[in-house]
Amino acid sequence: MKITFLGSGAFGLPCLKAIMQSRHELVLVVSQPPQGAGRGRQLTPTPVSQWAASQGIPCLETDNVNTPEALTLIAASAPDILVVIAFGQKIGQALIECAPHQAINVHGSVLPALRGAAPINWAILKGHTHSGVSVITLADRMDAGEVLATETTPIGDQETAGQLHDRLAEVSAPVLMDTLDQIERGTVTLTPQDHDQATFAAKLKKSDGYLDFSRPASEVNRKIRGLNPWPGAQADYTGQDTEKSVRVTVGFAEVMDKSNPDHLPPGTLDQDLDVVCGTQALRIHTIKPAGKPLMAFKAFVNGRHCRPGDVLSTPGPRG
Repeated sequence: MKITFLGSGAFGLPCLKAIMQSRHELVLVVSQPPQGAGRGRQLTPTPVSQWAASQGIPCLETDNVNTPEALTLIAASAPDILVVIAFGQKIGQALIECAPHQAINVHGSVLPALRGAAPINWAILKGHTHSGVSVITLADRMDAGEVLATETTPIGDQETAGQLHDRLAEVSAPVLMDTLDQIERGTVTLTPQDHDQATFAAKLKKSDGYLDFSRPASEVNRKIRGLNPWPGAQADYTGQDTEKSVRVTVGFAEVMDKSNPDHLPPGTLDQDLDVVCGTQALRIHTIKPAGKPLMAFKAFVNGRHCRPGDVLSTPGPRG
């Protein structure tokens, strides 16, 4: 089949590579325009655009894929089917109907669980033990289409959202290729979702990463894992000696099954330099001070002369 691929994020790259290596023909890639990145906000093409350029595949970059101009260009590629993965725009019905087999989407959850923009993060934040991918048709409601295929996988006890993202991206490729083959043969089965069982995974914002150590240590640690690498789990570290605060991002931590016999307030470093939580405690292994690289917590302790009684608190307003 002739395939037009619509995507922006790196999640779709393993599927793109699998399509490229298959007997199917990748006729066009469509992606978002370059976005500002880094401190200088330098315009940078999306990962999908960069991949297409490296492979010599025609690529249309547009901030509105539903314009008559974009629709004309996509229709001119004469696709048999549209494959949409991490694209970032709603696909209109006119565009869907330009391909005989219409459009399918790969989503990073086992639907109807965790519809929305951040299913991989929320699977960890909510404490799910399993995640997966779904191949679905496109529908008017977000991620509400009929299911063509799913694949489930356990979430590791210490797996971060970034690690799960990369693993699910790889899991997606064979599932998508098998689905494309079934569509071509006319043997694919479409299963409606149970909309009453739907849950949602809202888009994340930076403040979602603010840590609250009055919560159980297991919940705080899920937040650290679920928001790594973005937006990152953040706190303000205040030393007793200087009473100055520095914004830090916790990279990796471990739940310690210990009590709080001295009744220290949540966020306080105990005698082992573990962080007291609402229940149990957290042992930080890596940390990133603002403007500095990620480092071992021991290096941070030595550099800041940290001691028991220092405090990690929920970030407050800056300025």
